Amino acid sequence: MIDVRRLELDKSKRTIVISDIHANLTLFKKLLTKLKYTEEDYLFINGDLCEKGPKSLETVEFVKNLYEKSNKVYITKGNCDVVHRYVFDGSVGIIPYMNKQKNSVLNEMLAMHCKTLDNFTNLEELAQFYRQHFQDEIEWMESLPIAYETDDFIIIHAGIENIEDWHETEESFALHTEAFYEKAHLANKIVIVGHWPAVNYRAAHISSHNPVIDFDKKMIALDGGNQIKKDGQLNALIIENNNYSYTYVDELTHEMIVQIEHNDLTKRVGTVTYPNYDMQTIKREEYFTLCKNSNLGIEQWIKNEYLMAAEESSQCKTDLSTTFSSVTLGEKVWIIDNDCDGYTLVKKENGEVGWIPKSCFVGN
Repeated sequence: MIDVRRLELDKSKRTIVISDIHANLTLFKKLLTKLKYTEEDYLFINGDLCEKGPKSLETVEFVKNLYEKSNKVYITKGNCDVVHRYVFDGSVGIIPYMNKQKNSVLNEMLAMHCKTLDNFTNLEELAQFYRQHFQDEIEWMESLPIAYETDDFIIIHAGIENIEDWHETEESFALHTEAFYEKAHLANKIVIVGHWPAVNYRAAHISSHNPVIDFDKKMIALDGGNQIKKDGQLNALIIENNNYSYTYVDELTHEMIVQIEHNDLTKRVGTVTYPNYDMQTIKREEYFTLCKNSNLGIEQWIKNEYLMAAEESSQCKTDLSTTFSSVTLGEKVWIIDNDCDGYTLVKKENGEVGWIPKSCFVGN
């Protein structure tokens, strides 16, 4: 049975839920500032403090200090917080992972003592190094529960199994399961998860990294793709007076003001996300190509510069919005890609990511 801790919350106080910080301490602090977080708030951090970003150990230390200063801070394990297990279990696949994923807590630990993988002849030696120098950090991360449960919701990193008693969920499912929102559960309360970027559920919807909040399915998918997606964000779910809302911060800095209004009439929406990059070409136009997504069976308009094209089949080079956006005069947007012909990929204040004509910026 997984480690689930039951909580009784004072519903007059604000509850904040954040997941998947991924060692982006700067963005996490920026989000807390935007939230005007105080120790009177309940703060849940739903796993993945570590990996992918540049400051895993600093993030762990910062969050641990928050936890020790306030009895209203609660942290769950994420799969990225226990990568040390692969070393201790003798899983040889951790070596190519560490070589590829330079921003890893495991590599940070080595660098702190001026070591690299080349200094170790086997995993047993590497495990001994981590135990000798970072036992306190490892024990603290291992001490974190898998889930918290309140009267109204369950907070767990990746998801719960669709079984009568969700407390019987296997830990591997709780930490690693993919695309939880596409599954189902029998718990009679909302399940709040991270782990799987919310944009991955928007192949046929307006592209954004905002949380998916679905009270009918009793699910909230919170992961904003921070450190995973080029235009990703760090989301915060806010529960106050029985109302659910959210806010976010990201790393986009290039702001522009719309000079000419554009009302999109195409109604084209969608997103390409890994691993669904294979396309069948239907019709090529000057700026975009209509394709059928081979894995999903849906039609998507791909910006020509992002296609590696053959006569009938092609591949989208990376994750990409296929949404066409409308903008109003004077609206502020953030530039994601301004290097393509005819159109600019932008992010709007409401989180929508889409293409608008370059002519919208005439005069800037």
